Amino acid sequence: MEWRGEYRIPAGRDAVWRALNDPDVVKACIPGCEALTRTGPDSFSIRVAAKIGPVAATFVGQATLSNVNPPESYTIRGEGQGSGAGFVRGSTDVRLAEENGATRVSCAMQGQVGGTLAQLGSRLIDTTAKKMADEFFGALANRFSGDEPTMASTPLTTPPQAEPADAAANEELTDRIEHKIDDESLNLGEVAEEIEEEVEVAAGRGFLGGPYVWGLLALIVVILFLAVVSR
Repeated sequence: MEWRGEYRIPAGRDAVWRALNDPDVVKACIPGCEALTRTGPDSFSIRVAAKIGPVAATFVGQATLSNVNPPESYTIRGEGQGSGAGFVRGSTDVRLAEENGATRVSCAMQGQVGGTLAQLGSRLIDTTAKKMADEFFGALANRFSGDEPTMASTPLTTPPQAEPADAAANEELTDRIEHKIDDESLNLGEVAEEIEEEVEVAAGRGFLGGPYVWGLLALIVVILFLAVVSR
């Protein structure tokens, strides 16, 4: 599993560096984060809750910082378990660069999943990583800009808004996907493949064009993940 992304934060590099190393700020920016506790000079424990409808799961993990070069770069390594659904481990290299009074944050992630999680497929898992990063850096940017939190406030490309007809088609597709997941006679790995095919066909018809596909895929992968946990 690999992913790269860049985000623009409307603040100087020193201020962004301090924010990224403040446990209270980081906790506030991670969606669903229930606890983020410093366990050593460069180590943390974390607990995150996710919920869609009646299905909920709690993910517990550890993270450590290395290659720390203030205020330019560091590497964060982590590992987490998801309620018996498997494990996730990986590392992310983070670099901060000054850019016209703001800060460009570049991230390069490499990860590995195991257990039931591995059935979901790399494409869906990569999508979840992107969605979480978008939400995290969006919340971080809004702390400096003073805006209300929005999901797509800082990625260097912003998804277009869906037209009403597009939104209806999107909702219909999501409903079909949820029905497939609810059918316990189906193998989740096969369901994941079928979902990917459905989304690709939908994108080809045009109502899920461009970056908007990411949003639907992110929703799908969270539904799938929580379905794994609940079985």
